[in-house]
Amino acid sequence: MKKLMGILSVVFLCLAMVGCGSQAGQSKKEFTIVTSFYPMYIDVLNITKGVDGVKVVNMTKPQTGCLHDYQLTTEDMKTLESADVFVVNGAGMESFLDKAAKQNPKMKTIEASNYKDIELLKDGDEENPHVWLSVTYAIAQVKAITAGLCEADPAHKDAYRQNALDYCMKLEALKKEMHENLDDLPHKDIVTFHEAFPYLAKEFKLNIASVIEREPGTEPTPQELEDTIKQVNGLSTKVLFMEPQYSPAAAETIARETGAKIYQLDPVVTGEADESALDAYISTMKKNMEVLKEALK
Repeated sequence: MKKLMGILSVVFLCLAMVGCGSQAGQSKKEFTIVTSFYPMYIDVLNITKGVDGVKVVNMTKPQTGCLHDYQLTTEDMKTLESADVFVVNGAGMESFLDKAAKQNPKMKTIEASNYKDIELLKDGDEENPHVWLSVTYAIAQVKAITAGLCEADPAHKDAYRQNALDYCMKLEALKKEMHENLDDLPHKDIVTFHEAFPYLAKEFKLNIASVIEREPGTEPTPQELEDTIKQVNGLSTKVLFMEPQYSPAAAETIARETGAKIYQLDPVVTGEADESALDAYISTMKKNMEVLKEALK
């Protein structure tokens, strides 16, 4: 009998150890936040900085650029399957949102442009989605994302709010610096590559005299090119602003015909997917500020 009891004790002990081992081996599931493209990735990295158990994945490659005509890939679908939250710009930037929602109906989507302080501008009948290029609206987008994340992941809400406050203070300092440098520029007329900069122009009282390509990758017609050349010739300061993500061919043609000088404005849609992304928006907007100062002095 004693021998039987001894054997049973060993069995129960082994079972207990197996049970404990299984429990210890189970890691807590990470809270996964997927972002649609680079500007949203920058915001979410800052809001979640240093928060344990939270994983941030940028769905598109950080060199993709704007998502006007982007088509979801099989790899994107797999990425979205793991998402607890999908953070997007909204305002028509991500045309694939309905398809993404069907792919993962339990996934919460946060639209950063859906915020009470953001007044969307329109290009004809369509809303212009490039709201992050207004620093004021970039701050509003951080607030919108933070509110959505606090609702979706209340366990980390205090950390999200503190990080968002810290980042918004940096953005407020950026906004102040840019106004100090740009508000009193002697020239205000700019010619841009595509419709990325109306929010920037509105905030800093610039006038977009012409747009070279309404849609990136769509060459202007001969008539559109001729009209832009006439508009540039009528400007007191002949400057064209290209974007580093696209071909300068059309701008170079206009420059040859008008004597205009070409500069680069970066819409902050591409960059590195590492820790440098934390400061990518601020550093790129400061470079844009210096370019505008140089071009419009």
